[in-house]
Amino acid sequence: MDNSPAGGPNGPAADCPLVEVVATYLPRLTEFSFEPGLVAAVDQHAAAVRDALLPAPRRGGTARPRAAGPPPRAALFTPVRREDLADYVLGFTDWLTEAEWIEPVGHDFATLRLTAVCWLVREHDLLDGRGGAAG
Repeated sequence: MDNSPAGGPNGPAADCPLVEVVATYLPRLTEFSFEPGLVAAVDQHAAAVRDALLPAPRRGGTARPRAAGPPPRAALFTPVRREDLADYVLGFTDWLTEAEWIEPVGHDFATLRLTAVCWLVREHDLLDGRGGAAG
């Protein structure tokens, strides 16, 4: 039995672009215990990705601007859908390719963003064949 996040070569997520990103950047999450600032940076990137993926009504808000402050409680628990995150990753990685981006040794905007994508995949269990199903 294959317990890999993609469910094996023919599993439900086998052709998902998130698989390659997770394989490459998920190990960076282990750096959290060594670099406290990394946690905050990845958290900010994850929030930005969620905001890009979830229109205001799905976040529990409205299309109107709202007062400053923390997001509505519903926004914190609205699941990210695998299909939406995969589309985001395709666009982002296409942009990186066009920009001829080369992964640096440390952390830049792109590595932080891709690490945040991995965090979202893990937190929403998006590569197990169930998580993030459209709904």
